[in-house]
Amino acid sequence: MKREYKIIILTYVVMQLFLNIGASIVYGIFQGFGLSGNKYWVLSVSTWTVFSFFVTLLITLYYLKGEMTVRNWNLRSLPFVLGWSVYGVLLALIAQRIAIMIETLLGVDVGSKNTENILNLIHVAPIMIFVTSIIGPILEEVIFRKIIFGSLYKKTNFFLAALISSFIFSAAHMEFEHLLLYSAIGFTFSYLYVKTDRIVIPILAHTLMNTYVVMSQFFLQMQQV
Repeated sequence: MKREYKIIILTYVVMQLFLNIGASIVYGIFQGFGLSGNKYWVLSVSTWTVFSFFVTLLITLYYLKGEMTVRNWNLRSLPFVLGWSVYGVLLALIAQRIAIMIETLLGVDVGSKNTENILNLIHVAPIMIFVTSIIGPILEEVIFRKIIFGSLYKKTNFFLAALISSFIFSAAHMEFEHLLLYSAIGFTFSYLYVKTDRIVIPILAHTLMNTYVVMSQFFLQMQQV
């Protein structure tokens, strides 16, 4: 694995590990100004999350600068890219639905605590939408598909590479009861990457899917209030 890839992964892991610590520091600053309570804690989490994800994205793009050309990212045809991205969203939603049906049969609750927490953050700090819909998907596709899956795929077959990278992708979301759900999505995006040889396509598909899921859940909650 390239040195640049290792630095990107390490940066992402450190960012994830320090989310709570960073949020606590921000909350301490709020308390210094006499501002406390659940609202300011949620605002602290949102502020630090946006900041840390954005910095991680900048570092990632810096170390990928040699691979960020139009030629290397294979942006040959905008209609082709958009068409495959939309198709990828449909595939991911179908895979998600099938995984949910299987999990339901196994007695796993349909709801996602992770999605619920994200929605709570968005209610207080709408800027979190940029993390869930843009920055997060970019980082995840670069790390789990381009770097981890891509590195494994060079040495093994598609199924094994997708299985391992999707399992790591699932573990990163810390919802092990939905291991099948996240793995199904991971397999779908791995397929898009291999089929098109364009990392921008799973990135766009992931972005569109997250935006659809988060916004539909957000407006559903608003209607129930």
